[in-house]
Amino acid sequence: MQYPLPIAHLIDAYMKLPGIGEKTATRLAFYTMDMPDQDVDDFAKSLTQVKKDIHQCPICGNITEKDVCDVCSNPNRDQTTIMVVEQPKDLMAFEEMGEYDGLYHVLHGVLSPMDGIGPEEINIKSLITRLQKNDAVKEVILALNSTPEGESTSMYISKLIKPAGIKVTRLAAGLSVGSDIEYANSITLKRAVQGRTAL
Repeated sequence: MQYPLPIAHLIDAYMKLPGIGEKTATRLAFYTMDMPDQDVDDFAKSLTQVKKDIHQCPICGNITEKDVCDVCSNPNRDQTTIMVVEQPKDLMAFEEMGEYDGLYHVLHGVLSPMDGIGPEEINIKSLITRLQKNDAVKEVILALNSTPEGESTSMYISKLIKPAGIKVTRLAAGLSVGSDIEYANSITLKRAVQGRTAL
């Protein structure tokens, strides 16, 4: 059965969202049709507003509605460390944890030559420029996902930064709490041994 054009367009729009297939998009489209008019108007306004009012912080690349994000504009943050993350949602996760009080730099992606994503397509150049302009930074923490792309991006950034004499570290990796050693893969076990700490 062919849907009326407005519904078909709405289904297509929902399918552009990550992880949304045709069945889910169709369900969402019909759900949207049954929503009260005010809820639909509010939903549409929220979409428009987020595109209009949210932009990247010119310093770190975090998302913000202000000229400079709350982290970069806070003089009480530790100015000697910068944690490099892949996406703004990763930054939010560290902020929710409440254990890190340094600065951030958001790459908005990782290197992926297979997908045509090189150093110019992500926020690496501004990181290097930032480090050159700021003598206070003593450590860069690479907090990228443990994927092949994340690993290669970490190595690439590390090679760029180390000649400047800035300490480059990465997040500890290894066995997660509650996991069984017998089920861990060799890379996880290797990192767990390398990242061991004293008790």
